Amino acid sequence: MSRQASGLKAWLVQRVTALYLAVFSIYLLVHFLVAPPADYGAWRAWVAQPLVSLGLLVTVPVLLAHAWVGLRDILMDYVKSLGLRVGLLSAAAFVFLAAGLWALRSIILVGLQG
Repeated sequence: MSRQASGLKAWLVQRVTALYLAVFSIYLLVHFLVAPPADYGAWRAWVAQPLVSLGLLVTVPVLLAHAWVGLRDILMDYVKSLGLRVGLLSAAAFVFLAAGLWALRSIILVGLQG
C-alpha cells in the first residue's frame, strides 16, 4: 500500500471514529441529563441493557482506534528519532491494549451479571 493510501485510510478512520464518538457522546449526555441513575444498582441495570452494552462495547475499540491514529500521527510528525518514536508507539500500544481489555472485561461482566 502506498503512503497516500495509508494517509487516506488514517484520515478516514479518524473521521468515522469521531462521528461515532460524537453521536454516542450526545446520546450519553442526553440520557444522563434526562434520567440519571439514582445509585450504583441503577447504573449497572442500565449498562446491562443489551443495546447500551453493545454501544459501550463498540465505543471501546472505536475510541482506542481514534486515539491510536491521532497519537501515531503526532509522534510521526514531531518525534524525529526513530528509536524514540518506536519506543513511544510501543508503550502507547501496550497502554491502549491493556486499557481496552480492562474496559471490555468490565462491560462484559456488568452485562452478564445484569
